[in-house]
Amino acid sequence: MSFDTLITNANLPDGRTGIDIGIREGRISGIAPGLAAAETTRVIDARGRLVSAPFVDCHFHLDATLSLGMNGEYNESGTLAEGIALWARMAPDLTFEGYKERARRYFDIAVSQGLLAVRTHVDVTDPDLVAAKALAEIKEEVADYIDLQLVAFPQMGFFCRDTMGDTIRETLDLGFQVVGGAPHLEKTAELGRASITALCEIAAERGTMVDMHCDENDDPNSRHVETLVYEAERLGLHDRVTGSHLTSMHSMDNFYAARLITRIAASGINVASNPAVNTHLQGRFDTYPKRRGLTRVAELMEAGVTVGFAQDCVLDPWYPLGRAALADVAYIAAHVVHMTSPAGLAAAFGNVTAAPAEIMKLDHLGLAEGASADLLLHEATSPWEVIRLRAAPRIVMRRGQVIAETAPSHPVLSLPGRPSGFDPVTYFQGGDA
Repeated sequence: MSFDTLITNANLPDGRTGIDIGIREGRISGIAPGLAAAETTRVIDARGRLVSAPFVDCHFHLDATLSLGMNGEYNESGTLAEGIALWARMAPDLTFEGYKERARRYFDIAVSQGLLAVRTHVDVTDPDLVAAKALAEIKEEVADYIDLQLVAFPQMGFFCRDTMGDTIRETLDLGFQVVGGAPHLEKTAELGRASITALCEIAAERGTMVDMHCDENDDPNSRHVETLVYEAERLGLHDRVTGSHLTSMHSMDNFYAARLITRIAASGINVASNPAVNTHLQGRFDTYPKRRGLTRVAELMEAGVTVGFAQDCVLDPWYPLGRAALADVAYIAAHVVHMTSPAGLAAAFGNVTAAPAEIMKLDHLGLAEGASADLLLHEATSPWEVIRLRAAPRIVMRRGQVIAETAPSHPVLSLPGRPSGFDPVTYFQGGDA
């Protein structure tokens, strides 16, 4: 047995230690202890650090990213509504090359953080599809290092013009793989439900996936996910469907929420939750107590629903923070969703790696023989430590090739009564520098 690259002495997210990972022709060809005797061109000693599949972001808005303040305006209220209004004023002035350049810059950041797969919603309100055409080109341009999945997203409403159905189909012809929508933003609840039906029928007709912004508000009576579940079952779409946000579930009474979660689980649809951005946006009209504004993550997962945590926004009209680091998202979720037990932290790590890959149907990713060697060597020994430290991975690999490296950045102290060159970070980890 021979390998192009062999990673030795690795910890894995499932708790195994002392594991060797052999890579040949861009794929994992061995994963077990004791492979070090094999003939190998390059050896990387993990020294007891965690090796994992890459971070995956199953809900993002690449068309808006890095646009914060471009028109001199900022979201002063921090509300979803003001963000939408800002975007409506800003979007007509954005250019084809501008969309592409901001996407390139964002993906440079993403790769450095170990983020190698992204599903992005792209506003197709513009009948000329400037953003959609630009990002369709970007998808091909970055294919060697990012799996980019594009969602045709009528951000200002499916019924904002009569020809939106034709626009969605035209966008799918550009290579988009997912149909999106935002039923809670339609002018009436009835139109919201009708938009779900129309959009899901287009997806069934074209054989695509569905990812619908649903009930992104604090209104317990916003229940469009009911219709999404119904259409997923009626049209046989099931796990090809994702309900994103679902923040109104946080405000629903427990009886109704339990009934709804049972229906979601039975339908097979997935859920994308956005802990950082929805904690920021929701509850803005509350005094006290203030709602956290996330969907019922723990209950959904307990029912067997696949839940992914996602970034949603970075430096745009909705969110003035973010750095393409899914470890940050898991960190925030661990607090807000009360996932700080050992099992909860392990699950939160899965919510930004394995679960979103499952939602996006990225079957080539994972820690298994035959999977693509898209791997991260972390500056940490466990998923718990990845979330606690939130350091960039030491090594990012794509198809067996190293595409990013980050040197450790730890303070080294020289204090009276402490060892010379004392490093508090690795001391607390119990590892070596």
